[in-house]
Amino acid sequence: MYRQQKRIYKAANRGNVRAVRRLQQLVMQSRAARLLAVRRVTQDNQGKKTAGVDGVASVAPQDRLLLAAQIHPKHWRKPFPTRRVWIPKPGKPEKRPLGIPTMRDRACQALAKQALEPEWEARFEPNSYGFRPGRSCHDAIGAIFNHVRLAPKYVLDADIKGCFDTISHTALLAKIGTYPKMRQAIKAWLTAGVLEDGTRHPTEEGTPQGGVISPLLANIALHGLETAVHAAFSRKDQPAVIRYADDFVIIHPTEDGVRKAQQVVAAWLGGMGLLLHPTKTTITHTLTPHEGRVGFDFLGFTIRQFPVGRCHTGKTTTKKPLGFKTIITPSQEGIKRHMRELCRSVGTHQAAPQAALIQQLNPVIRGWTNYYRTVVAARAFSRCDSLLYARLRRWANRRHPHKGGWWVAAKYWAVNQGEGWKFIAPDGSRLKYHATTHITRHVKVRGAASPFDGNLPYWAQRLQDHPLTRSQLAKLLRFQQGRCSICRLYFREGDLIEVDHILARHLGGSEWLANKQALHRHCHDRKTALDGSMRANEGRRCQ
Repeated sequence: MYRQQKRIYKAANRGNVRAVRRLQQLVMQSRAARLLAVRRVTQDNQGKKTAGVDGVASVAPQDRLLLAAQIHPKHWRKPFPTRRVWIPKPGKPEKRPLGIPTMRDRACQALAKQALEPEWEARFEPNSYGFRPGRSCHDAIGAIFNHVRLAPKYVLDADIKGCFDTISHTALLAKIGTYPKMRQAIKAWLTAGVLEDGTRHPTEEGTPQGGVISPLLANIALHGLETAVHAAFSRKDQPAVIRYADDFVIIHPTEDGVRKAQQVVAAWLGGMGLLLHPTKTTITHTLTPHEGRVGFDFLGFTIRQFPVGRCHTGKTTTKKPLGFKTIITPSQEGIKRHMRELCRSVGTHQAAPQAALIQQLNPVIRGWTNYYRTVVAARAFSRCDSLLYARLRRWANRRHPHKGGWWVAAKYWAVNQGEGWKFIAPDGSRLKYHATTHITRHVKVRGAASPFDGNLPYWAQRLQDHPLTRSQLAKLLRFQQGRCSICRLYFREGDLIEVDHILARHLGGSEWLANKQALHRHCHDRKTALDGSMRANEGRRCQ
């Protein structure tokens, strides 16, 4: 299957449209591709198993082969409308609408994505980072740092108003330009409608958030934005355009250049039925105040430059002082949102055992610190630890209102040799402190590199070095040279990787790293079914 996708990528790079269409139709009819699509939406789905209008939230293993046979293109039929689900936006009062397709429609979309994605990966602009395999928000932040670190710049921090909900179907289908059968399927998914409170509402614009193929379609709709901005400027005066999904920044040395780029962007977006958000689109400067602001926030990070005196000066590649330094830190809004989440967890575990509270807090702290450990975050980590300590002391004092402070501290905190006071439960579980996360710089992805270019060792190396990869998993990936221990295939972007005990624990296996291995989720499922771990876990749950 991957070989066919690699051939599509190379044919698209050569501009051989005829070969691309032929190979895409071959993928759509491939049994292997259909099985992979079914696995993606049934086994590998890490969502909350939300059902569509058909009420099917999961598919039993014995029914997956039947579903794979049903999604052959010759059996495709008119899709069902999506089911409307509203989810809260992080840190905002409003909610985001999701459109949940049926399980069969999800599998069909996953199959179509396998055929379309390699073609568009060869065509996408190099500074597009959102919803693309092998690329992340850390790569977007790295690109911004590279463009501003040597000179102060003006920045257009832009946001598209209701991007997913207002994309023009006509313009999108014209831009995709695929073969008729695929075009008909995409048009049917876009116009399937939404079912909310028993009433069907037509969808005359936009792509439903929640669909498997929707992120790819949104990226296709916004493809060409960077090229349009560059075409309006001379070659020596071109601004930098860094986009992550519907959020993007435009960087230029002059304010006039940024305003000119804003006009170009507004006109280009109009052709796709999109508008710039009037209140979320601002112009700022990285070093000096502009309209009351210095620097800007992007993807939860604050990018700003400080003059000499408040920090050490940055240097050029030839070690000459710049007179300022570019510093990227966690945004204040990101810190506040994180602390609100921690305080909410502490509040809901007022009567729970200390070990249960630690088990609830540790994944939240680990995920947040791993996200920000690539930037200057040590001060933010220490601040979060101080605020969390105060909240935990309040939690402990409320549990024992008639005890003294030293008694309460001695009950829940212990002095660990060489590490000071630690929040430790009687069973030995310990709270993970923010400051224990080491700062690790992230290396930006190479130019227009793609996982479909065939350089699998490079992508396996990036996966084990990624900041969101847990330290234990990174060690296993390094030892296994980026391959699954069972199928021996390279791990790729988007694969769900799990840590497995080589000798199962119910058979006496230890927790040492030597008894662990990194596996694909589906390989892990097969292995646990064969060694009896699944039956042992079910027995423990029934007791």
